[in-house]
Amino acid sequence: MTDPIPDLSPLRRHFPALQETDEQGQTYVYFDGPGGTQVPQSVIDAMADYFVKANSNKGGPFITSRRNDKVLNQAHAAMADFLNAPSPKEIVFGANMTTLTYNLSRSIGKMLKPGDEVIVTRLDHDANVSPWLALEEQDITVKMVDFDVEDCRLDLEHLASLLTDQTKLVAVGYASNAVGTINPIRRIATMAHNVGAWLWVDAVHYAPHGPIDVQHLGCDFSAYKFFGPHVGALWGKFDLLEKLPAYQVRPANPNVPYKFETGTLNQEGIAGVTAAIDYLAEVGRQYGTPSTDQEAETDRRQELKQAMHAIAAYERQLFTHMIEQLQTIPGITIYGITEPDAFDERCPTVAFTHEGFTPAQIAAFLGERGIFVWDGNYYAINATERLGVEDSGGMVRVGLAHYNTQEEVNRLITALKAMG
Repeated sequence: MTDPIPDLSPLRRHFPALQETDEQGQTYVYFDGPGGTQVPQSVIDAMADYFVKANSNKGGPFITSRRNDKVLNQAHAAMADFLNAPSPKEIVFGANMTTLTYNLSRSIGKMLKPGDEVIVTRLDHDANVSPWLALEEQDITVKMVDFDVEDCRLDLEHLASLLTDQTKLVAVGYASNAVGTINPIRRIATMAHNVGAWLWVDAVHYAPHGPIDVQHLGCDFSAYKFFGPHVGALWGKFDLLEKLPAYQVRPANPNVPYKFETGTLNQEGIAGVTAAIDYLAEVGRQYGTPSTDQEAETDRRQELKQAMHAIAAYERQLFTHMIEQLQTIPGITIYGITEPDAFDERCPTVAFTHEGFTPAQIAAFLGERGIFVWDGNYYAINATERLGVEDSGGMVRVGLAHYNTQEEVNRLITALKAMG
């Protein structure tokens, strides 16, 4: 017997942005979550509280600095719970996933030699491609895995054909930010480790939609961003982070994770990260179904798993309705997996084109009606080129989050039908 799908719509009251209205008094519809989700009031409060009580730099012998240090330590512990990381010391905070990947790719590059190989994919955001392509400057070979244009699943046979004894790192997204495909990370980890390579995972798009367990996945590094301010977080195995050289100023802390947290961090944002994770833990307490595998896990870790399972169930039902309704509109082409039985292989993000309209025209039309979506390539340029839509303006992208509702989906469908 399956658990009932929870109604998460009451959680909307926690998000002040969702109460904003246009000149006609109609609330805005935020389907732009893949570029950055909205945040609950508790995140806003935590950031404001930081500025009042802890606005200092770290390591000082006075109260605001000690409070600041506590904020940073709490955030490392919270993110470790979110990811089921073995230690808070394995969490590195930074500006965003792109910056963290560039920083660590340089460090990893110092461990490589000419002729070594790195593998990337055509499905990924360019933040998980260009930092590795930059290693070609030191004669590292970068190979690219293709995907099936019919359903946008990664071609694992092609990946297998590219792996060699010279492969040192495989970089892959947990989920495509363009077409939503969830990649089989655990299987890919096994494939990479079988040739002695590390696995780097960009989990930015997946993180708001499902539970993450880095120990279960078997990856070596992973980067995230979700439901809080624009702060990036990186997880890496402690022994690997310790071994990697860091680019830092000479007086900086040489220990993990601090050697990678260069300069003064966005500390008020990091205060918001803890609040975002605590918000999700509260979702788990209210809506989650307790599991039996609780050994060696904190209460918050259990609550976070429960939250993300509840969120995934709610979003899948909403996404199924949206796909069914989009398929009734003549002229719309949907990219990616469309079979409901396979929706556990994709996030609730859909990319589509509409015959007779450019993606920019559609996004502008919807935006004028208070419905916020993205158009273009969303930095997944290899994907839009492979799908043959880059030169015609890319695709329209609609991303659901757990604060969206069926009524909002119906507004989208009504507006699209009104275009003709």
